[in-house]
Amino acid sequence: MAGEGADPVIIDGGDRACVRLLLELRGRLAELPAGTIVHLIAGDPAAPLDLAAWCHLTGHGYLGTVPPPYGERPAYALRVADAPRPTQAGSPWRPQR
Repeated sequence: MAGEGADPVIIDGGDRACVRLLLELRGRLAELPAGTIVHLIAGDPAAPLDLAAWCHLTGHGYLGTVPPPYGERPAYALRVADAPRPTQAGSPWRPQR
């Protein structure tokens, strides 16, 4: 896979709500090769639940929490899928029809 052994791509979501994070994440992951590991830094307390559910919906691999080096800022890892299931552009939590 393209991302194996490479440094992860880091996306800093700051304190944005998960809805905004998923909108950004949808676009960013589409630009990355399959297998790329992404570390999403996200302060929204719902992030681990929403991100895991979104990965399940799209086929991306949710890898769980990332231990420091991000200090006190929570971070979560995922692996870009070979053929992710498409979602709606304005509602990335809904499958594309």
